[in-house]
Order: sequence, then C-alpha cells, then structure tokens
Amino acid sequence: MSEWTWEWTGYDPAAERLRESLCTLGNGYFATRGALPECRAGLVHYPATYMAGCYDRLGSTVAGRHVVNEDLVNLPNWLLLRFRLRRTADTWGPWFSPHAPTLLDHRHVLDLRHGTLTRSFRHTDHRTGSLRVEQTRLVHMGDPHLAALRTVFTAEDWSGEIEVESALDGEVINGNVHRYRSLNRHHVTHVRTGAREPRTVWLTCRTSSSDVVVAMAARTKLAAGRVPATSQLRPGRCRAVHRLVVPVAPGLPARVEKTFALQTSRDTAISDPLGEAVDRVSTAADFPGLLETHVSAWERLWRRADFQVPGEAGRILRFHLFHVLQTLSPHIADLDVGVPARGLHGEAYRGHVFWDELFVLPYLDLHFPEVSRALLNYRYRRLPRALAAARAAGRSGAMYPWQSGSNGREESQEWHLNPASGRWLPDNSRLQHHVGSAIAYNVWQYCEASGDTEYLHTRGAEMLLQIARFWVDLAEYDPGTGRYRIRGVVGPDEYHDGYPGAARPGLDDNAYTNVTAAWVITRTLELLRRLPAWRRDELFHRVRLDAGELPRWDEVSRLLRVPFHEGVISQFAGYVDLTELDWAAYRDRYGTIRRLDRILEAEGDTVNRYKASKQADVLMLGYLFSPAELRALFRRLGHDLTDDVWRRTVDYYLRRTSHGSTLSELVHGLVLAKARRADAWQYVHEALEADIADVQGGTTGEGVHLGAMAGTLDLLQRGLTGLETREDALWLDPVPLPALSEYRFTARYRNHWGVGIRRRSGQVEITVPDSEESPIRVMLAGRPVTVAPGETRTLPIPDVTADHASRDD
Repeated sequence: MSEWTWEWTGYDPAAERLRESLCTLGNGYFATRGALPECRAGLVHYPATYMAGCYDRLGSTVAGRHVVNEDLVNLPNWLLLRFRLRRTADTWGPWFSPHAPTLLDHRHVLDLRHGTLTRSFRHTDHRTGSLRVEQTRLVHMGDPHLAALRTVFTAEDWSGEIEVESALDGEVINGNVHRYRSLNRHHVTHVRTGAREPRTVWLTCRTSSSDVVVAMAARTKLAAGRVPATSQLRPGRCRAVHRLVVPVAPGLPARVEKTFALQTSRDTAISDPLGEAVDRVSTAADFPGLLETHVSAWERLWRRADFQVPGEAGRILRFHLFHVLQTLSPHIADLDVGVPARGLHGEAYRGHVFWDELFVLPYLDLHFPEVSRALLNYRYRRLPRALAAARAAGRSGAMYPWQSGSNGREESQEWHLNPASGRWLPDNSRLQHHVGSAIAYNVWQYCEASGDTEYLHTRGAEMLLQIARFWVDLAEYDPGTGRYRIRGVVGPDEYHDGYPGAARPGLDDNAYTNVTAAWVITRTLELLRRLPAWRRDELFHRVRLDAGELPRWDEVSRLLRVPFHEGVISQFAGYVDLTELDWAAYRDRYGTIRRLDRILEAEGDTVNRYKASKQADVLMLGYLFSPAELRALFRRLGHDLTDDVWRRTVDYYLRRTSHGSTLSELVHGLVLAKARRADAWQYVHEALEADIADVQGGTTGEGVHLGAMAGTLDLLQRGLTGLETREDALWLDPVPLPALSEYRFTARYRNHWGVGIRRRSGQVEITVPDSEESPIRVMLAGRPVTVAPGETRTLPIPDVTADHASRDD
C-alpha cells in the first residue's frame, strides 16, 4: 500500500462493518458507507446513506419506558446492484453472493488522492465459467448531489449473458447500532417509485416526523455505446428496479454505469426535489467524465489541506484528514449543519453534535475558514434555543445542549439503559455545560486565525457574551472561601455525575469547567473593550445587558474556585475524599475496563465512589492552552501553576484514567508531548490507530470518531509546533516527539494563503507566499521574527531543555 491508498484483501464477515465505515465516501452534503453493492442490510452488511443535517424524531417504548430520540436518518439505498449468469437459454444461475464459495481474490482499494473505492474479485460458476468483476464508486466532490458506481464484467473463458439488477431501495430502517434495536427505527415513510424512459428510475419518500422530502434518481446504462440485450424499468411499492441483460465474451468487457442524484426539500434554489433529481441525473456526464471532475475537485482540496509527514504516522494522518474532508468539505458552507461525532459514517450517538467541534475547528480554521464559519453559524442559529434553555433553568445567558440535532434542543436522554446490568439509570450528561465554553473557544480561535473581525464583532460577540453571562449567573459567591463556585455540573470525565449517596446530581467546582468559564468571561470582557463604542452600545441594547454588570463579571473571572489536593489540581471539590480503585484487580477480572462505569454499576457499585476517570478532564486544560496561557489563567485566578505542579497533576490523573474515549489518548499524548515526556508517543500512537484497529470496543463499524481523527491533525498542526494565532501574530514553540520530528504543511493565516511551516533537523522553516499583503509577525518560543511575503526564513529551534517558566507570557 502506498501513502495514498488503503487496501483490504479477502472477505471477512466479522470485519465487514468496520471496513464499511472506513471505506465510507462522502462530500459534505451526503455520504455512503463502503458496503457491497449486492448486499442489503443484515447482520453482516449495512449499506447506508446519510445526508448532513437530515434528522427525524420518533418515540419508542423500551422496557416499559417511553423515550423519544432524534436520529440522523438512514436514507433509501441507492447503491444496490446485483448480477447473475445465464446457464441455459431458459435458466439463470443464483444471484451472486459474497458468502458463496465462488468468490475469489476479493480486494478493496481506497484511493485517498482521488476519493474513490475500487473493489475487484473473481466469481467462478462451475456450469458457466469465471467472471472478473471490478467496481469503482465515487461520491462526487464537485457536484454534491451526485454519486456513481461503475461495474466492469469480464468473462475469462466463456461467452454468454449476465443479468444486472440496479435498484433504489426504500425498505430501510436505522439499524446500524445493535444497542438501539428496541427503538422505533422507521424514519422513512410515504415511499413512491417510478421510471423515466429510457433508463432512469426514481424514488421519493418523507421522513416520519420532520417531513423532509427526499428524492432520488438513478440512471443505469452500458458504457461505450453498447446496447443491452434487454432493458426493463420496474417501479415497485418500495423499490425501483432497472434490469438489464448484458452480453459478455472474452476480451469484451461490459461496463455498467450507475449514476445517482439526491435532492431534498432542505436544498436551496430548487422548486421540486424529484424534478431536480431526475434532471440532474439525466444530464450528468458518463462515468469517465464524472471521475475527471471529481478528481479535480479532490486535487483542489488536497492543495489546501495536505501535509508531508514521513512513515506510517503520516499515512494514517492523511487517512484521518480524508474522512474529515468527506464529512466537513467546503460544500457545508451553504448548509445548516454541525459536527456529527461519528461523521456521516454510521448511526452511533444518533448523529448528534456534541463538543467534538472543539477538536475539529482548530484544524479547519487554518485551511477552510469558510467551513469553520458555517459550523459556528450552526451554533448561532440555535442561540435562541440555548437562551430559552437557560431561562427554563432559571438562569441568564445561553445554556447550550450537550447533545444537539436539528433545532438545538437538548437531545440527551434523561435515562439510559446499562446493557451490562439491564437497569435504567439517570442520564446526567446534560449537566456538561462546558460545551458552551467549547463553542466560545472555537469562536475566538476562528476569528484569531482568519482575522474575521466582522464575525467577531457581530455573531461571535453575541455568542461569547451570552455564554459568559450564563457562567457569571451560575457562579455563586461563597463567603467562607471568598470564592465563586459553580455547582451541580459534570466535567469532561463523564464517569462522575454526582457525589456518592447525594440526593442531587452534579459536582461542584469542576476545575476544567471553572477555568474555561474564567477564560470565556475574560475573553468576552477583552472583546467588549475592543469593540467600537457604537457596536458595543448596539450589542448591549440587543441582549439587554447593563454595562454596570461588568465589574461583577471581572470579579467572577478572577475568583472562580479551583480546588487543589496533595499538591495537584483537584478534578472537582471533594475528589480527594474518594476511594482509590484497585485497577489491577479490575483489569485482571474484565480485561478491558474502558466502560468501568457500567462494570461497577452491574456489580451494584458506582464509579462515583472512586478516583477513576473515563477520559482526560483536568488535563484537557493542557490540551486547549499553551503552557504560558495556562499559567496566565491560573495567575488571574490567584494560583501559581508551576511546572512542578502541572507535572504532578499530569502523573496523578494518568494513573487514574481508563481511556474510555478515543479522545483520551489524543489529549494525553499532546499533554505529555508538551511536558517533554518520553511516553507521549505511546498515547499518540494509540490515538492514530484507534479507528483503524477498532480498539474502542469494536464501535467504529457504527461510525468513525471524527473528533479524534481531526484531533490528531490538530496535534500535528498546533500541538507539536506550539502554533497559536493570537495578538496578531503566529506563535510557534515546537515540542519534541521523535516519531514525528519531521513534518511540513501549509496553512491559511488571515489573508495569506499557503503559509508554509516545515520542521526538520532542529530547525523550523517558515515560508510566506508572495502577495501584496503585510508581513507576518512570528513569535518563535517568545522571540519575534518578521517574515515578508515571498520570503522564507529558517530558524533554529531553541533548546528544549530551557526552562519554559522563565519565558514571557
């Protein structure tokens, strides 16, 4: 395999769903899993197509409890194409199945450079002969409404006929996640089918409650001017079928091209989705033409996004980038969508939007700022719902949901079923209010990187202000400590959702929550000072804020409580009182303990009793902020965060984390790299391979972990370079990681397209492309350098053993 291709050989039913996720093709508007075209959904295969932002909400009765869920909808299957061989003049052989012993030399090749998936195999019929089959598919990156599948049949030692059945299949449910099998999964209704001569079939349907109209059309034909022996269009109740009888002979390959178009009532600049789909597919180019324009579109993407990292790590990073681009391509700049935690690759988490954008947008900011802006607009459009949620909770400002879908209401369940015990448990994950800080962080980072002052002063300012307002209102002054406290929340750890035996859920003074809240308030105050007076007055009037409230905001930002114990930062108040867990005993008993919370609950115990974390919590602070900025934050809060305190904190939680999330290894890897730790690579390596090796409990078949994939890109782009965009400068402070000691990438910074950053041999090289723009100010380990357009500067990396605490903040 080359650095641009990934290959799977043989046919392994147990691994098919994983391969289907990893071979998903998409263009930001929609994506199709890498399923075999001849297979319908079952225990082994799961063909599925998802359109970004297409949700549907249904009620279900599970174990006697009524629950309501909103899901990303599995749309009708456009990929279906099967074949069989004529055995006699009057009889046909069975439809080909990959489970039959007639399957030989099965192989899949995913081409990242060109955005195609090619499958090849041999089918040997003992009564007819051997047939070679090669199938190439694409989901068009140039025209987001098109996809295509080309199948080439080559008879090796016989002549005869093949019957090909190409269909649009509306008999689909949301069945990708076995855990959800008890839920109502019938999101597609009112299926209608039809045909347009001479070779187009169509299907329309609606989503059950959201009433999105979905229209599909498929054109199937023989390529190169050949005409099938017979051709029949057969619309049915839920399936529209086109059957062709195709002559084959040695040396005379038959190329069957299936072109597909998707339109919905959510689209802009259309009148009738069905008419648009039929027109689009009827006028689409043949497969070679579509492939050419598709590859050209991918070439443009790679020019803006690609990087050079030698070795296997670089190969995996490019694989991650491929899937990020397929889910969040520039096409979504015109869509109202967020970052689905599992991409458009499967149905885990029901396609909801969590805080994963925190790990995604920093990469996009420096390559596709128009995509970052669109994703932030998804949050802005749901600001009224977040304001309403805060009011309903008796609070001011914006309380964004932990899980968001179509309209920004809280989609988190109030109860969840533990499959290990069969018991229903309260789901307190909605108390993860730190999602608001993640949104604010992304607004600030986007505006710093892009220089988009207009957004910062308008929508960005409004979101920042309302999120800061929520934190200020939530903070309660404690006369006993002289500090403000935030009570009743859940931190990123997720295991701990309350104190042992407590009547109310939530924890007090979660360090991550309080420090990030202080950061949000501080940045908002800074922005308000920088705003033009007329805009500040306009904003205050719009959100009904009295400037007299701001002194309290400043006080809260300086006096939020951060608990400590035993010389380390406490994850939350009272953490020190919890019991130590016998980690070795549980690993010996259960092997994998990633879901330690479920294990303990099934034993009649609770993880709330123990010093045990699912994933990075306190250490997330080291992921988001540079050492200098983190020290400054703690100084503002009245604490001296020395290197020694941080080092002890890292070691303390490293020993008490089960890594039950793919994000955990990512965060730990970067934090350890920043701390100059030799064991950083162990965690980085695990983060790189998490989806590929499917180490996360076998759930990648339900969708890739998009945040972790994008996070590995950010680890290279910002983490290892120490790259920050602040104070109208690019800040660099490279950290050593021997396995990733050489790299090169380009980034878009403000109005400079393609700023090159290269590290090798103890040096960093910065190239600014020629333009009429102003020079870029670069701060390398705190030392200023100016690089003019058209100039390349090669600078030595300072000694990594230098005391970072001595540098200016």
